Amino acid sequence: MADRPTIPTVLVVGGGTSGSALTVLLRRAGIPVDLVEASPDWKASAGSGITLQGNALRVLREVGVLEDIEKDGFAANGVAVLAPDGTVIHAHEELRTGGDGLPSHIGMQRPRLQQHLIARVRASGADVRLGTTATAFEQDEHGVDVTFSDGTGRRYDLVVGADGLNSATRRMIGVTDAPEPVGMGIWRAPAPRPAGVDRTEMIYGGRCFIAGYCPTSEDTVYTYLVEPARDRATLDPASYADEMRALSEGYGGAWQELREAFTDPSVVNYTWFDRHLVEGPWHRGRIVLVGDAAHACPPTFAQGAAMSLEDVLVLAELLTGLDDWDPGSLDRALTGYHARRHPRVRLVVDASCQLTDWMLEGRRDADVPGLMARTLTALRELP
Repeated sequence: MADRPTIPTVLVVGGGTSGSALTVLLRRAGIPVDLVEASPDWKASAGSGITLQGNALRVLREVGVLEDIEKDGFAANGVAVLAPDGTVIHAHEELRTGGDGLPSHIGMQRPRLQQHLIARVRASGADVRLGTTATAFEQDEHGVDVTFSDGTGRRYDLVVGADGLNSATRRMIGVTDAPEPVGMGIWRAPAPRPAGVDRTEMIYGGRCFIAGYCPTSEDTVYTYLVEPARDRATLDPASYADEMRALSEGYGGAWQELREAFTDPSVVNYTWFDRHLVEGPWHRGRIVLVGDAAHACPPTFAQGAAMSLEDVLVLAELLTGLDDWDPGSLDRALTGYHARRHPRVRLVVDASCQLTDWMLEGRRDADVPGLMARTLTALRELP
Protein backbone atom coordinates (compact mmCIF):
# COMPACT_ATOMS: atom_id res chain seq x y z
CA MET A 1 0.00 0.00 0.00
CA ALA A 2 1.30 3.45 -0.89
CA ASP A 3 2.33 5.76 1.93
CA ARG A 4 -0.44 8.18 2.82
CA PRO A 5 -0.31 11.33 4.94
CA THR A 6 -2.02 11.32 8.32
CA ILE A 7 -4.14 14.30 7.31
CA PRO A 8 -5.65 14.11 3.79
CA THR A 9 -4.57 16.76 1.29
CA VAL A 10 -6.79 18.42 -1.31
CA LEU A 11 -6.04 20.26 -4.53
CA VAL A 12 -8.67 22.76 -5.67
CA VAL A 13 -8.37 23.64 -9.35
CA GLY A 14 -9.91 27.09 -9.92
CA GLY A 15 -10.17 30.08 -7.63
CA GLY A 16 -13.59 31.40 -8.55
CA THR A 17 -16.62 31.52 -6.29
CA SER A 18 -16.99 27.78 -5.72
CA GLY A 19 -13.28 26.96 -5.51
CA SER A 20 -12.58 29.77 -3.07
CA ALA A 21 -15.57 28.95 -0.85
CA LEU A 22 -14.63 25.26 -0.72
CA THR A 23 -11.05 26.10 0.16
CA VAL A 24 -12.19 28.17 3.14
CA LEU A 25 -14.59 25.49 4.38
CA LEU A 26 -12.00 22.71 4.16
CA ARG A 27 -9.26 24.78 5.77
CA ARG A 28 -11.61 25.61 8.65
CA ALA A 29 -11.81 21.86 9.31
CA GLY A 30 -8.01 21.64 9.36
CA ILE A 31 -7.62 19.99 5.96
CA PRO A 32 -4.51 21.14 4.01
CA VAL A 33 -5.56 22.69 0.68
CA ASP A 34 -3.57 23.83 -2.33
CA LEU A 35 -5.46 26.11 -4.73
CA VAL A 36 -4.27 26.75 -8.29
CA GLU A 37 -5.79 29.48 -10.42
CA ALA A 38 -5.02 29.97 -14.12
CA SER A 39 -5.35 33.75 -13.99
CA PRO A 40 -2.20 35.53 -12.79
CA ASP A 41 -4.29 38.29 -11.18
CA TRP A 42 -7.02 35.96 -9.84
CA LYS A 43 -9.62 37.84 -11.94
CA ALA A 44 -10.30 40.14 -9.02
CA SER A 45 -11.43 42.90 -11.40
CA ALA A 46 -13.50 40.76 -13.79
CA GLY A 47 -17.26 40.91 -14.20
CA SER A 48 -19.94 43.53 -13.63
CA GLY A 49 -22.58 42.42 -11.16
CA ILE A 50 -24.12 39.40 -9.50
CA THR A 51 -27.45 38.64 -7.84
CA LEU A 52 -27.00 36.48 -4.75
CA GLN A 53 -30.24 34.74 -3.86
CA GLY A 54 -31.00 33.79 -0.27
CA ASN A 55 -29.77 30.21 -0.62
CA ALA A 56 -26.43 31.57 -1.89
CA LEU A 57 -26.28 33.93 1.09
CA ARG A 58 -26.92 30.96 3.39
CA VAL A 59 -23.68 29.36 2.19
CA LEU A 60 -21.70 32.61 2.15
CA ARG A 61 -22.68 33.05 5.80
CA GLU A 62 -20.95 29.72 6.52
CA VAL A 63 -17.91 30.86 4.55
CA GLY A 64 -17.76 33.98 6.73
CA VAL A 65 -18.27 36.74 4.16
CA LEU A 66 -21.95 37.58 4.69
CA GLU A 67 -21.27 40.72 6.73
CA ASP A 68 -18.91 41.98 4.01
CA ILE A 69 -21.54 41.29 1.36
CA GLU A 70 -24.25 43.08 3.34
CA LYS A 71 -21.93 46.07 3.72
CA ASP A 72 -20.79 46.27 0.09
CA GLY A 73 -23.92 45.02 -1.66
CA PHE A 74 -27.54 46.10 -1.83
CA ALA A 75 -30.40 44.14 -0.31
CA ALA A 76 -33.01 44.89 -2.94
CA ASN A 77 -36.56 45.75 -1.98
CA GLY A 78 -38.27 43.01 -3.99
CA VAL A 79 -38.76 42.63 -7.73
CA ALA A 80 -40.89 44.50 -10.23
CA VAL A 81 -41.98 43.71 -13.78
CA LEU A 82 -42.34 46.81 -15.95
CA ALA A 83 -43.87 47.62 -19.30
CA PRO A 84 -41.41 48.82 -21.97
CA ASP A 85 -42.34 52.44 -21.20
CA GLY A 86 -41.35 51.96 -17.55
CA THR A 87 -44.85 51.58 -16.11
CA VAL A 88 -44.98 49.10 -13.23
CA ILE A 89 -47.08 46.06 -14.13
CA HIS A 90 -46.44 44.02 -11.01
CA ALA A 91 -44.22 44.30 -7.95
CA HIS A 92 -43.73 41.72 -5.23
CA GLU A 93 -41.49 40.50 -2.46
CA GLU A 94 -39.49 37.45 -3.44
CA LEU A 95 -39.55 34.14 -1.64
CA ARG A 96 -36.66 33.99 0.80
CA THR A 97 -34.83 30.90 -0.44
CA GLY A 98 -32.28 31.22 2.36
CA GLY A 99 -34.91 31.28 5.07
CA ASP A 100 -36.63 34.16 6.84
CA GLY A 101 -33.44 35.36 8.52
CA LEU A 102 -31.78 36.37 5.24
CA PRO A 103 -32.72 38.86 2.49
CA SER A 104 -34.43 37.45 -0.59
CA HIS A 105 -31.38 38.58 -2.56
CA ILE A 106 -28.44 40.94 -2.44
CA GLY A 107 -26.99 42.49 -5.57
CA MET A 108 -23.33 43.39 -5.57
CA GLN A 109 -20.42 44.13 -7.84
CA ARG A 110 -18.89 40.79 -8.77
CA PRO A 111 -15.29 41.99 -8.27
CA ARG A 112 -16.10 42.90 -4.67
CA LEU A 113 -17.46 39.41 -3.98
CA GLN A 114 -14.30 37.91 -5.44
CA GLN A 115 -12.11 40.19 -3.36
CA HIS A 116 -13.86 39.15 -0.15
CA LEU A 117 -13.49 35.47 -1.01
CA ILE A 118 -9.82 35.95 -1.89
CA ALA A 119 -9.21 37.60 1.48
CA ARG A 120 -10.78 34.62 3.26
CA VAL A 121 -8.72 32.14 1.24
CA ARG A 122 -5.52 34.04 2.05
CA ALA A 123 -6.42 34.16 5.73
CA SER A 124 -7.19 30.42 5.77
CA GLY A 125 -3.58 29.47 5.22
CA ALA A 126 -4.20 27.65 1.95
CA ASP A 127 -1.26 27.43 -0.45
CA VAL A 128 -2.31 29.56 -3.45
CA ARG A 129 -0.53 29.49 -6.80
CA LEU A 130 -1.66 31.94 -9.48
CA GLY A 131 -0.98 31.65 -13.19
CA THR A 132 -0.88 27.88 -12.73
CA THR A 133 -2.98 25.03 -14.09
CA ALA A 134 -3.09 21.26 -13.63
CA THR A 135 -1.93 19.63 -16.86
CA ALA A 136 -2.04 15.92 -16.04
CA PHE A 137 -3.55 13.51 -13.50
CA GLU A 138 -2.35 10.01 -12.69
CA GLN A 139 -4.34 8.32 -9.99
CA ASP A 140 -4.57 5.05 -8.13
CA GLU A 141 -6.99 4.04 -5.41
CA HIS A 142 -5.01 5.93 -2.74
CA GLY A 143 -4.21 9.26 -4.38
CA VAL A 144 -3.73 11.49 -7.41
CA ASP A 145 -0.36 12.53 -8.82
CA VAL A 146 -0.79 15.98 -10.39
CA THR A 147 1.53 17.67 -12.86
CA PHE A 148 1.32 21.47 -13.05
CA SER A 149 1.96 23.90 -15.88
CA ASP A 150 5.17 25.12 -14.24
CA GLY A 151 6.63 21.61 -14.43
CA THR A 152 6.21 20.76 -10.76
CA GLY A 153 4.10 17.94 -9.36
CA ARG A 154 2.52 16.74 -6.14
CA ARG A 155 0.35 13.92 -4.83
CA TYR A 156 -3.06 14.55 -3.25
CA ASP A 157 -5.79 12.52 -1.62
CA LEU A 158 -8.46 14.42 -3.58
CA VAL A 159 -8.60 16.82 -6.52
CA VAL A 160 -11.59 19.14 -6.94
CA GLY A 161 -12.29 20.59 -10.38
CA ALA A 162 -13.77 24.03 -9.76
CA ASP A 163 -12.51 25.42 -13.05
CA GLY A 164 -15.73 26.64 -14.57
CA LEU A 165 -17.98 26.05 -17.54
CA ASN A 166 -15.17 25.06 -19.91
CA SER A 167 -13.47 22.93 -17.27
CA ALA A 168 -10.21 21.31 -18.35
CA THR A 169 -10.50 19.00 -15.35
CA ARG A 170 -13.82 17.68 -16.67
CA ARG A 171 -12.28 16.86 -20.04
CA MET A 172 -9.11 15.35 -18.53
CA ILE A 173 -11.09 12.82 -16.47
CA GLY A 174 -13.14 11.74 -19.46
CA VAL A 175 -16.50 13.37 -18.75
CA THR A 176 -17.96 14.13 -22.19
CA ASP A 177 -21.04 16.17 -21.15
CA ALA A 178 -20.44 19.74 -22.32
CA PRO A 179 -22.32 23.07 -22.35
CA GLU A 180 -24.86 23.64 -25.11
CA PRO A 181 -26.07 27.12 -26.18
CA VAL A 182 -29.81 27.70 -25.75
CA GLY A 183 -30.11 30.45 -28.38
CA MET A 184 -29.89 33.59 -26.26
CA GLY A 185 -27.15 36.10 -25.62
CA ILE A 186 -26.80 38.59 -22.78
CA TRP A 187 -25.18 42.01 -22.61
CA ARG A 188 -24.05 43.12 -19.14
CA ALA A 189 -22.60 46.37 -17.83
CA PRO A 190 -22.32 48.29 -14.56
CA ALA A 191 -23.85 51.77 -14.32
CA PRO A 192 -24.54 54.48 -11.72
CA ARG A 193 -27.69 53.75 -9.72
CA PRO A 194 -30.54 56.08 -10.68
CA ALA A 195 -32.29 57.78 -7.77
CA GLY A 196 -35.23 55.75 -6.52
CA VAL A 197 -34.08 52.40 -7.94
CA ASP A 198 -34.11 50.17 -4.86
CA ARG A 199 -35.20 46.83 -6.32
CA THR A 200 -34.59 44.52 -9.25
CA GLU A 201 -36.72 45.63 -12.20
CA MET A 202 -37.25 43.74 -15.45
CA ILE A 203 -39.01 44.40 -18.72
CA TYR A 204 -40.11 41.42 -20.80
CA GLY A 205 -40.53 42.37 -24.44
CA GLY A 206 -39.60 45.29 -26.64
CA ARG A 207 -36.33 45.03 -28.51
CA CYS A 208 -35.05 42.40 -26.09
CA PHE A 209 -36.41 39.34 -24.37
CA ILE A 210 -35.43 40.90 -21.04
CA ALA A 211 -34.16 44.37 -20.13
CA GLY A 212 -33.28 44.46 -16.45
CA TYR A 213 -31.17 45.91 -13.70
CA CYS A 214 -30.32 45.12 -10.10
CA PRO A 215 -28.84 47.53 -7.53
CA THR A 216 -25.34 46.39 -6.54
CA SER A 217 -24.41 49.11 -4.02
CA GLU A 218 -25.63 52.48 -2.84
CA ASP A 219 -24.15 53.98 -6.01
CA THR A 220 -24.23 51.28 -8.70
CA VAL A 221 -26.50 48.91 -10.60
CA TYR A 222 -25.87 45.88 -12.76
CA THR A 223 -27.71 46.14 -16.10
CA TYR A 224 -28.46 43.39 -18.58
CA LEU A 225 -30.13 43.02 -21.96
CA VAL A 226 -31.07 39.58 -23.31
CA GLU A 227 -31.52 39.00 -27.04
CA PRO A 228 -31.28 36.17 -29.60
CA ALA A 229 -27.72 34.82 -29.68
CA ARG A 230 -25.40 36.42 -32.22
CA ASP A 231 -22.16 35.11 -33.66
CA ARG A 232 -19.64 36.55 -31.24
CA ALA A 233 -16.94 36.47 -33.90
CA THR A 234 -18.80 39.21 -35.78
CA LEU A 235 -18.98 41.54 -32.77
CA ASP A 236 -16.24 44.15 -32.43
CA PRO A 237 -15.48 44.65 -28.71
CA ALA A 238 -14.96 48.35 -29.41
CA SER A 239 -18.68 48.56 -30.32
CA TYR A 240 -20.03 46.94 -27.15
CA ALA A 241 -21.15 50.19 -25.49
CA ASP A 242 -22.84 51.29 -28.73
CA GLU A 243 -24.65 47.94 -28.90
CA MET A 244 -26.02 48.33 -25.37
CA ARG A 245 -27.21 51.86 -26.07
CA ALA A 246 -28.92 50.75 -29.27
CA LEU A 247 -30.61 47.75 -27.63
CA SER A 248 -31.89 49.86 -24.74
CA GLU A 249 -33.53 52.39 -27.08
CA GLY A 250 -37.28 52.52 -26.60
CA TYR A 251 -37.26 51.49 -22.96
CA GLY A 252 -38.54 54.10 -20.54
CA GLY A 253 -38.25 54.68 -16.82
CA ALA A 254 -34.73 54.35 -15.43
CA TRP A 255 -33.45 53.15 -18.79
CA GLN A 256 -33.46 56.72 -20.08
CA GLU A 257 -30.76 57.54 -17.52
CA LEU A 258 -28.96 54.21 -17.67
CA ARG A 259 -28.58 54.42 -21.44
CA GLU A 260 -26.38 57.48 -21.12
CA ALA A 261 -23.95 55.55 -18.92
CA PHE A 262 -23.02 53.05 -21.63
CA THR A 263 -19.90 54.78 -22.93
CA ASP A 264 -16.98 52.49 -22.06
CA PRO A 265 -16.92 49.30 -24.14
CA SER A 266 -14.26 47.72 -21.91
CA VAL A 267 -16.74 47.26 -19.03
CA VAL A 268 -19.44 45.69 -21.24
CA ASN A 269 -19.62 41.90 -21.42
CA TYR A 270 -21.44 39.79 -24.01
CA THR A 271 -21.93 36.05 -23.66
CA TRP A 272 -24.37 33.29 -24.50
CA PHE A 273 -26.77 31.39 -22.27
CA ASP A 274 -25.79 27.72 -21.95
CA ARG A 275 -27.39 24.58 -20.57
CA HIS A 276 -25.03 22.17 -18.89
CA LEU A 277 -25.59 19.22 -16.57
CA VAL A 278 -23.28 16.25 -16.16
CA GLU A 279 -25.78 13.41 -16.02
CA GLY A 280 -23.55 10.63 -14.73
CA PRO A 281 -21.30 10.64 -11.66
CA TRP A 282 -19.51 13.89 -10.92
CA HIS A 283 -16.33 12.10 -9.89
CA ARG A 284 -13.82 9.72 -11.39
CA GLY A 285 -11.87 8.00 -8.65
CA ARG A 286 -10.43 10.75 -6.45
CA ILE A 287 -11.20 13.65 -8.81
CA VAL A 288 -14.57 15.40 -8.41
CA LEU A 289 -16.34 18.33 -10.11
CA VAL A 290 -18.16 21.23 -8.46
CA GLY A 291 -20.03 24.31 -9.68
CA ASP A 292 -20.04 25.27 -13.34
CA ALA A 293 -17.69 22.40 -14.15
CA ALA A 294 -20.63 20.07 -13.38
CA HIS A 295 -23.65 22.23 -14.25
CA ALA A 296 -24.78 25.64 -15.48
CA CYS A 297 -27.98 27.20 -16.75
CA PRO A 298 -29.40 30.47 -18.07
CA PRO A 299 -29.53 33.08 -15.28
CA THR A 300 -33.31 33.43 -15.50
CA PHE A 301 -33.61 32.45 -11.82
CA ALA A 302 -30.28 34.03 -10.79
CA GLN A 303 -29.37 30.66 -9.26
CA GLY A 304 -26.01 29.94 -10.89
CA ALA A 305 -23.86 31.09 -7.97
CA ALA A 306 -26.28 29.60 -5.47
CA MET A 307 -26.13 26.13 -7.02
CA SER A 308 -22.32 26.23 -7.13
CA LEU A 309 -22.09 27.38 -3.52
CA GLU A 310 -24.52 24.70 -2.38
CA ASP A 311 -22.29 22.13 -4.09
CA VAL A 312 -19.27 23.06 -2.02
CA LEU A 313 -21.25 23.25 1.22
CA VAL A 314 -22.51 19.70 0.74
CA LEU A 315 -19.13 18.39 -0.42
CA ALA A 316 -17.32 20.00 2.51
CA GLU A 317 -19.87 18.57 4.94
CA LEU A 318 -19.39 15.05 3.59
CA LEU A 319 -15.60 15.24 3.42
CA THR A 320 -15.13 16.71 6.87
CA GLY A 321 -17.44 14.05 8.28
CA LEU A 322 -15.14 11.23 7.15
CA ASP A 323 -13.05 9.46 9.78
CA ASP A 324 -10.90 7.88 7.09
CA TRP A 325 -10.35 8.74 3.45
CA ASP A 326 -9.82 5.12 2.45
CA PRO A 327 -10.99 4.28 -1.10
CA GLY A 328 -14.37 2.90 -0.06
CA SER A 329 -15.27 5.70 2.36
CA LEU A 330 -14.25 8.45 -0.04
CA ASP A 331 -16.13 6.89 -2.95
CA ARG A 332 -19.28 6.65 -0.82
CA ALA A 333 -18.93 10.32 0.14
CA LEU A 334 -18.48 11.44 -3.47
CA THR A 335 -21.37 9.25 -4.62
CA GLY A 336 -23.51 10.71 -1.83
CA TYR A 337 -22.55 14.22 -2.90
CA HIS A 338 -23.86 13.56 -6.40
CA ALA A 339 -27.02 11.92 -5.06
CA ARG A 340 -27.83 14.98 -2.94
CA ARG A 341 -26.98 17.59 -5.53
CA HIS A 342 -28.11 16.22 -8.88
CA PRO A 343 -31.92 16.30 -8.36
CA ARG A 344 -31.83 19.84 -6.95
CA VAL A 345 -29.54 21.11 -9.69
CA ARG A 346 -31.68 19.45 -12.35
CA LEU A 347 -34.74 21.23 -10.95
CA VAL A 348 -33.04 24.60 -11.42
CA VAL A 349 -31.48 23.80 -14.81
CA ASP A 350 -34.78 22.53 -16.23
CA ALA A 351 -36.80 25.45 -14.85
CA SER A 352 -34.29 28.03 -16.09
CA CYS A 353 -34.27 26.50 -19.55
CA GLN A 354 -38.07 26.26 -19.57
CA LEU A 355 -38.23 30.03 -19.15
CA THR A 356 -35.81 30.61 -22.02
CA ASP A 357 -37.77 28.21 -24.23
CA TRP A 358 -41.00 30.07 -23.51
CA MET A 359 -39.37 33.39 -24.41
CA LEU A 360 -37.85 32.02 -27.60
CA GLU A 361 -41.25 30.58 -28.56
CA GLY A 362 -43.03 33.85 -27.73
CA ARG A 363 -45.42 32.06 -25.37
CA ARG A 364 -47.74 34.62 -23.80
CA ASP A 365 -49.85 32.04 -21.96
CA ALA A 366 -46.96 30.36 -20.12
CA ASP A 367 -47.33 29.97 -16.37
CA VAL A 368 -44.17 31.88 -15.49
CA PRO A 369 -45.33 32.91 -11.97
CA GLY A 370 -46.28 29.33 -11.16
CA LEU A 371 -42.97 27.90 -12.37
CA MET A 372 -40.99 30.47 -10.42
CA ALA A 373 -43.01 29.96 -7.24
CA ARG A 374 -42.68 26.16 -7.36
CA THR A 375 -38.94 26.29 -8.01
CA LEU A 376 -38.07 28.92 -5.42
CA THR A 377 -40.27 27.26 -2.79
CA ALA A 378 -38.37 24.01 -3.28
CA LEU A 379 -35.07 25.85 -2.82
CA ARG A 380 -36.05 26.99 0.66
CA GLU A 381 -35.30 23.45 1.81
CA LEU A 382 -31.73 22.89 2.93
CA PRO A 383 -29.49 21.41 0.19
